[in-house]
Amino acid sequence: MVGAYVLIGATAGKALEVASALKGQPGIKQADAITGEYDVIALVEAADVAGIGRLIVDKVQAAPGVFKTITCLIVQ
Repeated sequence: MVGAYVLIGATAGKALEVASALKGQPGIKQADAITGEYDVIALVEAADVAGIGRLIVDKVQAAPGVFKTITCLIVQ
């Protein structure tokens, strides 16, 4: 399995809604609203790097209120 942290920029006032929409979806292990430059951080997992890419495009970027993502693969 491959894991990654996804830093998510949300539309103003939508961070809590984005985190709630992502929680519990297959492949998304955790999603939390945070402070700082990004609004939400998610821990995701897939069988391979290509699966991480599909998860980001199909679920994270498709969530209402998401306008930017940065994906950080876990190396250890």
